[in-house]
Amino acid sequence: MPGFLAKIEYVAGATLLAVITFLVFIAATMRFFGHPLIWSVDLAQLLFIWLCFIGATRAMRERGHLGVDFLVRPFPHRYRLALETALAALFLAFLMLLAYEGYKLTMLNKERQFGDSGLSYAWVTIAVPAGCVMLSISILGNLWQAWRNVKDGTLVFTRTAAYDEPVVHAGAAE
Repeated sequence: MPGFLAKIEYVAGATLLAVITFLVFIAATMRFFGHPLIWSVDLAQLLFIWLCFIGATRAMRERGHLGVDFLVRPFPHRYRLALETALAALFLAFLMLLAYEGYKLTMLNKERQFGDSGLSYAWVTIAVPAGCVMLSISILGNLWQAWRNVKDGTLVFTRTAAYDEPVVHAGAAE
């Protein structure tokens, strides 16, 4: 299942990036010719918010977020795993709180219009709870994988020798 989710993230992220690039290009071109497309910039901003959360989820799944492990690197694996497990629990609690508050914000913004696009602003704010849920799923998957592969030295957030390969290879035919 994680490989399947990684492929969905990859395709969604690549598609969103292509659409955003096209929208910004077409908006700049039309503005140059004196016919600005205001809605295209709004839509590009909305898609960029979703792209950020999808990218963050992909980076979390691949343990690719920036981290500083200078102080904990000398510790044995079991202590690092315990620390990362505690941090995962803390992050999950924070993400669930953020998802709850983001959902409340989304419900408040249902009737609000997003710029000149005519779309509901809820499409922007729902990215926060959806992104928090996606990040939580990634953290839980990493946590499960770390505890399942304790002997391999796998950790929750830190990329180790046991985890060198990304889940999906760009351009690989499968």
